[in-house]
Amino acid sequence: MYWQQAFECMPREDLEQLQLERLQATLYRLGTHVPFYRRRLREAKVDYEAITSLDALRRLPFTTKEDLHGNYPYGLFAVPLRDVVRIHSTSGTAGMTTVVGYTKNAIKNWSDLVARILCGAGVTAEDVVQIAYDYGIFTGGLGLHYGAERLGASVIPISSGNIKRQIRIMRDFKTTALVCTPSHALKLADAMMDMGLNGSELSLKYGIFGAEPWSEAMRREISERLGIIATDNYGLSEVMGPGVAGECLLCNGLHINEDHFLVEILDTATLEPVAAGGIGELVITTLTKEAFPVIRYRTRDLARLLPGICPCGRTFTRMSRILGRSDDMLTIKGVNVFPAQIEAALIDIVGGESPYRIIVDREKNEDTLTVMVEVTELLFSDQIRKQWALADAIQDRLVTDLGVQIHVKLVEEKTLERIDSKGKKVIDNRRL
Repeated sequence: MYWQQAFECMPREDLEQLQLERLQATLYRLGTHVPFYRRRLREAKVDYEAITSLDALRRLPFTTKEDLHGNYPYGLFAVPLRDVVRIHSTSGTAGMTTVVGYTKNAIKNWSDLVARILCGAGVTAEDVVQIAYDYGIFTGGLGLHYGAERLGASVIPISSGNIKRQIRIMRDFKTTALVCTPSHALKLADAMMDMGLNGSELSLKYGIFGAEPWSEAMRREISERLGIIATDNYGLSEVMGPGVAGECLLCNGLHINEDHFLVEILDTATLEPVAAGGIGELVITTLTKEAFPVIRYRTRDLARLLPGICPCGRTFTRMSRILGRSDDMLTIKGVNVFPAQIEAALIDIVGGESPYRIIVDREKNEDTLTVMVEVTELLFSDQIRKQWALADAIQDRLVTDLGVQIHVKLVEEKTLERIDSKGKKVIDNRRL
């Protein structure tokens, strides 16, 4: 099921020609209308009017969140403010915000791209879509709302408050598609249990989730408890909002809307392309944004590109779910280690999400990495031999996946303090 089949199933040769033409137009817009980019392109010795190949992308300068902050609020706009019909903003570190603008044409494109994502996830004009993202200056709520309306679906803009009321409306209004964060979906499932309801009493068929990292274990739990097909989607305000990429019903990777975005996966240290299938930082260049185009925006999100063509028929390149953040990276004995890699391995071995803590020390000028894993009472056996076997299994998997020596220590349930932020799950005692 497609929303814009001519684009979504476009032959690669035609797609790359379209990408080149749109890249040329974007560079001309930035070079002539945005002093910041005109200066950056000149410093990089790039003649934006002489780009004849997509290979030139690697010669273009990067854009960072710091660049966006430094040009707050309108310094990177490529059109006069009178042509901007919508302004969104995202919160940043140290109170800094990023301001993005949309022209009338950009709003239409955005709606179509979100409609593609929803359509690929099974939603049609016959569905009732309940959107449980906060509405406001954040791009998620309104971005998905406009996309669902563009698709022709009935939209319930419920936002994220008053969970029991959300559930009653979901039941009474016969909602068929739920749009929210995966963690909010589990909160709804918990509240339904408290209310004595189960998924079979609802009309739900689909769940379209994003805006935060989640695991396959979470997907299975959400799908089973709500009785839905749960798909992932990806977007970020700096390049548009939701609609950059999304899974189809086969759930085998997120189709990138490549006719609107050029995507690179780069080594976090060298900023050179990683080997095929390797994990790296997601870098995005917009191709159709008019008010707020960006070139080679460093998202700091980690992902990999997936090989082959999806059986669904879409020809766009697919990417993995977001695997973590490059700013979470630890370097242990010269090896880059990401907490998300450790978390994914623990989920597979323990059979679900378990609180953990990563402790890095330096002993006798050598880095050491210890992973403390909280296990359930059922898994935390009274038999020392079984505990050792579980710890060895976890350690062997982590050593194989990460390529660095790791010590695993099992602790009893509720031993570790509950921490939401993944960054605080790492304790680095080294004096670096």
